[in-house]
Amino acid sequence: MPARTERPARRKARPARKRIGVALAGGGPLGAIYEIGALCALQEAIDGLDFCDCDSYIGVSAGGFIAAGLINGLSPRRLCAAFIENSLEPPESFDPTVLLRPAWDEYRRRLALLPGLLAAACWDTVVNGRSITGAFERVGRALPTGLLSGDSLAAKLHEQFTLPGRTDDFRELKRRLVLVATDLDGGEAIPFGMPGWDHVPISRAVQASAALPGLFPPVEIDGRHYVDGALKKTIHASVLLQEGLDLLICLNPLVPYEAESGTRADGAGTERPKGKPGSRPIPRLVDGGLPVVLSQTLRSLIHSRLELGMKGYGRSHPNTDIVLFEPDHRDAELFLANTFSYSQRRRMAEHAYQSTRAKLLAQSPALSATLAKHGLQLRMDVLLDSERRLLAAELPGEGRTARALARLDLTLRALEARYRHG
Repeated sequence: MPARTERPARRKARPARKRIGVALAGGGPLGAIYEIGALCALQEAIDGLDFCDCDSYIGVSAGGFIAAGLINGLSPRRLCAAFIENSLEPPESFDPTVLLRPAWDEYRRRLALLPGLLAAACWDTVVNGRSITGAFERVGRALPTGLLSGDSLAAKLHEQFTLPGRTDDFRELKRRLVLVATDLDGGEAIPFGMPGWDHVPISRAVQASAALPGLFPPVEIDGRHYVDGALKKTIHASVLLQEGLDLLICLNPLVPYEAESGTRADGAGTERPKGKPGSRPIPRLVDGGLPVVLSQTLRSLIHSRLELGMKGYGRSHPNTDIVLFEPDHRDAELFLANTFSYSQRRRMAEHAYQSTRAKLLAQSPALSATLAKHGLQLRMDVLLDSERRLLAAELPGEGRTARALARLDLTLRALEARYRHG
């Protein structure tokens, strides 16, 4: 009779690792600044969350820039040091002026077309009897398709992503990264990074996803031209949700502004909720002129699509918890920010960091329950630390009184959150 063999003791099964995804919407330089500040706040306040070790990432426009950095091991704090503080040594430093270089090649190419277009327009007008309007339309082809060059951005990102331990190749990544752009000629949303679209360098895909029409020329890839991915959807989260995520963390930096007060057509005044202490109220957006009106219009269009998308995601993927973080709709500081100013970049990053901490605190009872299902926990000691900052140096205007008001605001938010949720 054969000897009886002992079976090894069965190990206690470990709970399966929850699949966490990150979806980052666009918003230009302001979007990148807000997302970096918000990500730093989330990373510090949520125990067990590592934004460089999530299961999948999707980014649109500026969000693609951030997502590509995260999956390459650039923590939110390191992104802040590179992009906001500009405190890293080359080649890791990132000078934001690379975003402001004119598209000289596009200018030269379009200028070369001008003589032929002028001759054809004159011929059509004088000989063929076409209208002056038609002649102007023909000459309009000589106008540049973008003012700023995206090539310098792609070159800088390629330099960053080819440093040791990083990659500029989707196929070498251990986790999913999707960067969405829009095919200019067909209108389809193209998910760079997915099978069939993963041969394109990550840096080039970021450039295509962020090519806002009118500001940056379309990006040519394999004979097709691509522009900003936000033209189709705001966040494109369905691409990741199809992979069976347990938790999806979404960031959207652009929201329409809610004016502090308004006047109805019948002359009766309507009161709006007060904004945060220290913010600059904007009673009537029309007083800001065309730039403010256009900004509000664009934000409203983007956000309405996001709201529809979030409702659809909830219905189509009921087993995935989706958490959205975005600025307060009454936040005049972010709405009026000049993101091309160095001092403003620092101020807006700090502002995003602190406002995200305040939002986490206000939503802590409900948010804690959601996070706990995925092995994550809110660190109340971090959220209640009124001295915690994103940037070490004190910004202008932040004296003892401002810090005291901030501590008071934080305490009141904590009391309000605990009162609302029992």
